[in-house]
Amino acid sequence: MRKFIVLLAVVCPFLVRAELPPSTYESLQKAATELLDIEVLRVEIEPGQTEGRQNVFVMALVGKVVRTSAGVKEGDLINISYLVTPRKKGWTGPGEIPIPEEKDKSVAYLERDAQTGDFHPAAGAMSFRNF
Repeated sequence: MRKFIVLLAVVCPFLVRAELPPSTYESLQKAATELLDIEVLRVEIEPGQTEGRQNVFVMALVGKVVRTSAGVKEGDLINISYLVTPRKKGWTGPGEIPIPEEKDKSVAYLERDAQTGDFHPAAGAMSFRNF
């Protein structure tokens, strides 16, 4: 019994910080309708509707187009918008989508919003990087 308690004490801190497995993010990346290389031109962050939340707006220049269902072409300017929600200590689940810096160049796994025409991250925390 004592060994079990010691093992539990060692393993529990790692379980509390658990995130989705890499295979989940890989599946989300494969399912994304847009796979683009982008350069971030502008980042705007505004307060969300509730405390701690932030609305993120990114304007990006499209470099290479790997796949698109929205007809995106190299040289297009696109808008990417999403919500960042703070996580409480000990929270488990998908990682937060990172906020890129201006002039960053990265891959982007996106989905297009049919109503607004904006794009949204499609692979959660791995929307702006590859494995």
